[in-house]
Amino acid sequence: MLEASHLSCIKKDRILFDGLSLQLREGELMYLRGPNGAGKTSLLRILSGLSQPSHGCVNWRGKPLDLQWYREMVYVGHKPGMSDTLTAIENLRFWCCQHAVAVRDAHILDVLSVLGLVGVEDIPCRLLSAGQQRRVALAKLWLKPATVWLLDEPFTALDVDGVSQLEAVMCQHVKAGGAILTTSHQPLSTSAGPLTFFDLEYRI
Repeated sequence: MLEASHLSCIKKDRILFDGLSLQLREGELMYLRGPNGAGKTSLLRILSGLSQPSHGCVNWRGKPLDLQWYREMVYVGHKPGMSDTLTAIENLRFWCCQHAVAVRDAHILDVLSVLGLVGVEDIPCRLLSAGQQRRVALAKLWLKPATVWLLDEPFTALDVDGVSQLEAVMCQHVKAGGAILTTSHQPLSTSAGPLTFFDLEYRI
C-alpha cells in the first residue's frame, strides 16, 4: 500500500540515509530499528508527509501522497504533540477537527475511559504525568479509522498495562487488514503480532 523509493535525507550536512526503499503492505507490522541518530524519526515524518526527502518519492496505492493518504493515515510522534494548556478532551477535540474526524465528546470520553484516564479528562495536560500524556496522544488510534499507523516510540512512558493494551490494539489492527510502521527502544512482544523488520544504520 505504502511505497518509498530511493529516499535520501540530509540533516545538518549529514546524510542520514540514501537510496532507501521500502514497502508496507496490508496486514503488516513493520518494526523500524536503528540507533539514535540513524534517521528513524526523519523517515517516519517523510512517510507521513510532514517532511520532504532530499531525494526520492513516497507513493500511496501507486500515487503520490494526496488528501486520501492523510485521511487513511494517523501519525503519533515521539512527543505528545498537544497543547499543555488544553485539557485531554480539548486537545483531542481539536485534533479530530483538524483531521476531519467526526466524533462526539461522548465518544472521546469513552476512549479516554478505555485508556484509564477517567477523572483527568478536564485537567490541563501540563498537569498530567508523562504516561497519562502518552495515553492522550495514543487516543488518536482509537478515534480515527485509519488504515496505516505510523508510530514513533509509542511505548514511551507507558506502564506494563499500557504497553500490553497498546500491543493488543496493534495486533487487532493488522489482523483487520491495517498496517503499522513503528519504532521502539524496547523489543515488541509476540502480543503485537508477527513482525517484519527494517533496519537503519548510523552513518558518519
